[in-house]
Amino acid sequence: MLALNNVEVVYDRVILVLKGLSLSVPEGKIVALLGSNGAGKTTTLKAISGLLQAENGRVTDGTIEFCGADITNRDAEEIARRGIFQVMEGRRVFEHLTVEENLIAGSYTRKDRRHLKKDLALVYHYFPRLADLKHRVAGYLSGGEQQMLAIGRALMARPKLMLLDEPSLGLAPLLVAEIFKIIKEINQQEGTTILVVEQNANIALSIADYGYIMENGKIVLEGDVAKLKDNEDVREFYLGLTDVGKKSYRNVKHYKRRKRWLG
Repeated sequence: MLALNNVEVVYDRVILVLKGLSLSVPEGKIVALLGSNGAGKTTTLKAISGLLQAENGRVTDGTIEFCGADITNRDAEEIARRGIFQVMEGRRVFEHLTVEENLIAGSYTRKDRRHLKKDLALVYHYFPRLADLKHRVAGYLSGGEQQMLAIGRALMARPKLMLLDEPSLGLAPLLVAEIFKIIKEINQQEGTTILVVEQNANIALSIADYGYIMENGKIVLEGDVAKLKDNEDVREFYLGLTDVGKKSYRNVKHYKRRKRWLG
């Protein structure tokens, strides 16, 4: 469904962030994109969704293809109408609107708006808490409720491909587990293809079919979930596991990871 081919991204005409990145997302699957802060994960999503232009960024080399069409550097509105919806990091909800008004706003790009009530019912099915809060102003919701709202708003667009940027950020572990369980259900029951960016490798790999690991704007490792979980470097640097017990990811020098993966 989605293919990035040797993509380079430059900000302000001088700052090279993505350096020949290639990845693919098969239809109906969940793909996880993992990496530390500054690896280029969010830039990758913005390149796909067309949001780079708002930050003076641009794909300067390579191509991005969606359902066989080249969408490289297309406008964000056009990309959204093609069926790609990004849930941005930080739970970007319309704080002055109610929960239900936020959800209805998610359907803006759709041509067929006759089934809004049915789609609202679908969102409330996956997120029953939102049904109880549908008349509450979104700015007064908790962080977890706002994350549910952001994902629910994406569902209202009936996307072919949903891009999730750090959905676990700032949430309690139990709530993270609940939200990722729902993400998996949406994938399985609605057939929605999902590309999820995460630092929490454990939770991302628990629902994904395939994974990529980024370092410094490049893919340094990829494979199906079983392969990644068995990889010594992934176990040590991202899952906090070694053959002799647990080890802190923070204590591992960046250059050591690069040397082991790229050397």
